[in-house]
Amino acid sequence: MDDKSTREWYLSRISPNTKGGNYAWCDPSSIYINGETFNSLLDDLIKPFNSGDIDVVSGIDAMGFVLGSAIATRLMKGFLPIRKAGKIPVETSSVSFTNYSQRTQNMELRNPAFKPGTRVLIVDQWVETGGSIEAAITLIERQKGIVAGLVSVCIEENEKTLGFRKKYKCSTAVLPGTDIQEQCNHKTLTSFNDFTPKNIFPSV
Repeated sequence: MDDKSTREWYLSRISPNTKGGNYAWCDPSSIYINGETFNSLLDDLIKPFNSGDIDVVSGIDAMGFVLGSAIATRLMKGFLPIRKAGKIPVETSSVSFTNYSQRTQNMELRNPAFKPGTRVLIVDQWVETGGSIEAAITLIERQKGIVAGLVSVCIEENEKTLGFRKKYKCSTAVLPGTDIQEQCNHKTLTSFNDFTPKNIFPSV
């Protein structure tokens, strides 16, 4: 029986990397498969924000689209995708960044995307090194948008990402100062020891 008084019950549904290689060390999207875990995650992520303080939700390609769209729907806001370069068939603004695998990528946003002063909530599934969300911030602020906040399942802690928490309102399922945050910083979770695929199946 799950103890649902803390976030650990749905964070324990994060899947470990079973393929190795260049894949991310975990798969947070396994939380999304079961309706109860997904909605509990969304409840916690939007809790710090007032819908009236946000004009649009922006999600980062690719998994930020899933989480960002769900959050936009909850807040009754529109959704603005930030895409990998070469995908948007209109005028764009682009920026280069180094991703979690230390490869250089380009990210782009339609230009113009909004009026100056528009308050944008930026969503990504997971922040590891901070490169992609920093690029997203650059794209939003370049068009005179205001970053209303940053949302992610987890922000792993390093010099760059700690700076995000100081400058912007951040909401994460993994809370700073917790054991789970420390585990994420070291790229492992004790819940992996008991993880089985059936734990994330949809309720039927």
